[in-house]
Amino acid sequence: MHTIPDSLKYTEQHEWLKEADDGTATVGITAFAQESLGDITFVELPSPGDALEQATVFGTIESVKAASDLYMPASGEVIAVNEALEEAPETVNSDPYESGWLIKIKLTNPEELEQLLDPAGYQENLA
Repeated sequence: MHTIPDSLKYTEQHEWLKEADDGTATVGITAFAQESLGDITFVELPSPGDALEQATVFGTIESVKAASDLYMPASGEVIAVNEALEEAPETVNSDPYESGWLIKIKLTNPEELEQLLDPAGYQENLA
């Protein structure tokens, strides 16, 4: 059984999004995704200021097993990147929902969040 926090929204590609009250959101990958990848060795992320559309690739995550594209859960402008992952990409394995976050965005189309999966929907997606 994988941890699926109730406070997040999810994509079918195993990204999560946590909306803040100020129109921003934090994005990462789920526990299921990091377990499937195995030991993460490298994370390639966009730069602050990059504007990205929902469902487009925003980076790559590499492990000892595979490399996988990262998909935007919602459109937005990148306002922060988790620079700690440059030195310690394995943080995504040990804490995917907190210190292993990937990017923070300023949402440009908050209505898109309605298209994301709730925790129950994400659980069904794993079945």
